[in-house]
Amino acid sequence: MKKENHFITPDQLKFCLKESLVKLNPKTMARNPIMFTVLISTSIMFIISILVLFGYKNQGSFVYNFLVFSILLITILFANFAEAIAEARGKAQAESLRKTREETPAKKIVDGKIINISSSLLKKGDIFECSIGDIIPSDGEIVEGIASIDESAITGESAPVIREAGGDKTSVTGGTKVLSDHIIVRVTAQPGESFLDKMIALVEGASRQKSPNEIALTILLSGFTLVFVIVCVTLKPFADYTGTTITIASLVSLFVCLIPTTIGGLLSAIGIAGMDRALRANVITKSGKAVETAGDIDTLLLDKTGTITIGNRKATNFYAINSNNLNEFIDACILASISDQTPEGKSIVELGRNQGFIADQSALIGCKWIEFSAQTKCSGVELRNGVTIVKGAMEAICQIIESNNKVFPNYAREISHKIAENGGTPLVLAMDNDVMGVIELQDIIKPGIQDRFERLRKMGVKTVMVTGDNALTAQYIANKAGVDDFIAEAKPEDKMEYIRNEQSNGKLVAMMGDGTNDAPALAQADVGVAMNSGTQAAKEAGNMVDLDNDPTKLIEIVEIGKQLLMTRGTLTTFSIANDVAKYFAIVPALFMSSIPALKALNVMNLSSPESAILSAVIFNALIIPALIPLALKGVQYKPIGASAILRRNLFIYGLGGAIVPFIGIKLIDMAIATIL
Repeated sequence: MKKENHFITPDQLKFCLKESLVKLNPKTMARNPIMFTVLISTSIMFIISILVLFGYKNQGSFVYNFLVFSILLITILFANFAEAIAEARGKAQAESLRKTREETPAKKIVDGKIINISSSLLKKGDIFECSIGDIIPSDGEIVEGIASIDESAITGESAPVIREAGGDKTSVTGGTKVLSDHIIVRVTAQPGESFLDKMIALVEGASRQKSPNEIALTILLSGFTLVFVIVCVTLKPFADYTGTTITIASLVSLFVCLIPTTIGGLLSAIGIAGMDRALRANVITKSGKAVETAGDIDTLLLDKTGTITIGNRKATNFYAINSNNLNEFIDACILASISDQTPEGKSIVELGRNQGFIADQSALIGCKWIEFSAQTKCSGVELRNGVTIVKGAMEAICQIIESNNKVFPNYAREISHKIAENGGTPLVLAMDNDVMGVIELQDIIKPGIQDRFERLRKMGVKTVMVTGDNALTAQYIANKAGVDDFIAEAKPEDKMEYIRNEQSNGKLVAMMGDGTNDAPALAQADVGVAMNSGTQAAKEAGNMVDLDNDPTKLIEIVEIGKQLLMTRGTLTTFSIANDVAKYFAIVPALFMSSIPALKALNVMNLSSPESAILSAVIFNALIIPALIPLALKGVQYKPIGASAILRRNLFIYGLGGAIVPFIGIKLIDMAIATIL
């Protein structure tokens, strides 16, 4: 399968460049405590560099100050640009819906004449017409005609519906497609109040909560930042008291070295790496946060049509009224469907072929095809000998039979009801006004889905099927697919409400869907996975797109998310140990001349306080890019338990993070001593 070769459109790229600069203002940066403190420190460093340039030699080297400023600025820009990419994609969630609303052509009728205009110009009370293949431009009521409507783009259900003037079902929705016949429609929605407008409002009003890991990391890093702020602030009066000279540049440099800039600079790399691993699993993600959150989800909502089921109904069985005439019935089914190009019609021919029946080509010579229409609700063929074979809904065939003063067989009625109770759709076939049997159509469950749902269950993920079907059909499909729960007759608002209720109980929720009606729920969910075969609106609303259309792909996504969490936890452990080690490496060197007792703690025997600071700054600048390969590769995921993972991280990366700064700073100090 061909993969998409880009993550972001050119227009969104322009947005990212602009947004990255916007994020550098203090109000925006305040949402990220680490980057905010780095920004303030960098600004101070820049001011000091300018002062040194004009002759204030006692405030340190201009090259030294400006180097630190440049490195930190690049780090900030990188982190903000990566975040801007995610936000650019997020702000495009409603764009597809807007285009559907604004760019759909409309055939407005004015004084009996047709005027082609954009759907966005239609007002309540306007009249427009639609024919076969047209997209309905706005919500309305049919005032004339009858048609078969494909509402899958809105409801997610593949089965077409009949809409007609003067009946119970006269309303049509903008964005749906006319499959047959011709209708005249009166607009019933004011501009801004249509179904698509409501979907846009729901999508734009949805917001994803922070994951527990994200909250915990923010608190931890903010806490360490606050501690080192206090330490650095108190160092100046302590230095004055002991008679130690510490320049402002040195103090700011020390602060920048001590706060957790290492993990702050690597968070974007970790997220991008998670996105890359997801892409190798054929899942396009819009942010590293989405992959990370997937590692902690509790509940998974799946849309039925196109997600759990293939999406198109297929013929699964033939039921003949007279078992002795089964062969004749199947032959008739194939003849009536040979010209039917719908997925259902093709599946009937395929089912017959699989059972050894092939259409008699000689019987098709000189025949007349009966196309499906919303008026008759059936299709078929009229053979050259005058024999007519039609198939259609039970109500339609029953009406034809009774209008010809014949009795509709009870057996056909019973079989039809049984098929409907089992979640299927019955098609009744009649030859010359005599019912021959019933064809069963069923939503086909995707192969192997039961085993994969069992794997999700073992991982602690609850699966919930969401569908617009009635409760009886929904229960049948849910039991057959092996999901834990289901929501029947669900509207877009119902899905969002269910997700919000789960989130209010402290659970992380993932949503998988493919229809426009799924877009609000996909936008609200912590992890929104849209099927690649779904509508563009669904793909824009979600923060992931599954190229394989596999509803259980979440298994791989969860494993990738857990690896991302482990990698971030590992590097966080290393970063904190690294910062603590730098503190105990630098501070003794700063004060050992004034407080001789601290000389014993200067285990590295650094050359001078200035050399100690400069070595720490250079080490701090080198350690972030040095850890990027580990951030990109990730720590290998092993299901060994949280406590075992914690012990391993503390031993390997905690101890390593404490030792590496002593070695690195000492080596840099030795190199500086030979130059200065």
